[in-house]
Amino acid sequence: MRIIVHVDMDAFYAAIEERSNPALRGLPLVVGADPKGGRGRGVVMTANYQARRFGIRSALPVSRAWRLADAARRRGEPETIFVRSNFQLYETVSSRIMQIFERFSDAHEEASIDEAYLDISSLTSFDDAQIKMATLKNEIHEQEGLGCSIGIGPNKLIAKIASSRNKPDGLTVITQQEVQGFLDPLPIRVIPGIGPKSEAFLHQQNVRIVRELREIPQATLMQWFGSWGLRLFEKAQGVDDSPVSNEWTRKSVGEQETFEHDSRDLALVSEQLDRMAERVLAKLRRNEFSGFRTMTLTVRFSDFDTRNRSRTVKSGIAIDNTGNALQLIKKQALDLLLPFFDARENPRGKAIRLIGLRLEKLL
Repeated sequence: MRIIVHVDMDAFYAAIEERSNPALRGLPLVVGADPKGGRGRGVVMTANYQARRFGIRSALPVSRAWRLADAARRRGEPETIFVRSNFQLYETVSSRIMQIFERFSDAHEEASIDEAYLDISSLTSFDDAQIKMATLKNEIHEQEGLGCSIGIGPNKLIAKIASSRNKPDGLTVITQQEVQGFLDPLPIRVIPGIGPKSEAFLHQQNVRIVRELREIPQATLMQWFGSWGLRLFEKAQGVDDSPVSNEWTRKSVGEQETFEHDSRDLALVSEQLDRMAERVLAKLRRNEFSGFRTMTLTVRFSDFDTRNRSRTVKSGIAIDNTGNALQLIKKQALDLLLPFFDARENPRGKAIRLIGLRLEKLL
């Protein structure tokens, strides 16, 4: 029997900023680009739960976040504080938390700077797993003063969905026998990979909850979505056999981000790519690599057409503490991105749904 855990730090960047400056506690807080009075061109990295009440979410254009915050202020809500991100600090805190995860699991997999999967199958019972993960939550709070939400399930898919059910500070357990009953009434958007466009298409087919998605034949889903339809069929059944492992970091490190709304805005997409470059470089350092040779950019358009473009430097790019590596990564990533905004890679002017950045051939 597999027992898999997904741990998601609650409003991670914002929580660290509140810990660093207690005067921010209790106030709506947004971490990301400078809003410049509503004229900023970047994106929100995260917002605390007070700011989320105003509709502010990660990856939202910061200009839109500022307008939402201003509207809330005019309604009598507290003024929202905007702070610039500090990835060096977040990386340091994340590294310590990942060490805690390693001590509490048979195997762990770093999904991003603020989330991870743990395999604790050696416990043999979900009751024991719940007790151990409650202890984990307490240790993170005692050592770092931060909260997290935890999902426990029979695989990574269920654990991840479960961790989002009772945020913040949640602990949700779904056994194998409870999987279908747990998934069936949920909106289809909870399935990873279903974004606004695919959600709208499925709604047109009168598919709004997972139970209705589960009843669609596999062949039909593949007709609608191509090869991804097979994976979607499995997810609707609660099936996910992927292992929990950090072995992949020996070959590459990377991240990807699905936009809240498909975008043709180069400034917004490139800002998100810059932030992704910072997080990927932080991950490279945490795993003690000295550099890389290949960078790969992934772009998925609104019609699910997905393309990868790579660039290799035979001599490699070394990681140092001068900041040069980050600037070089950002420049090369932008060079790879620009053709997707003109006729070279995007002659029809399609909107972008997802971007991913991966560093490979690590040194």
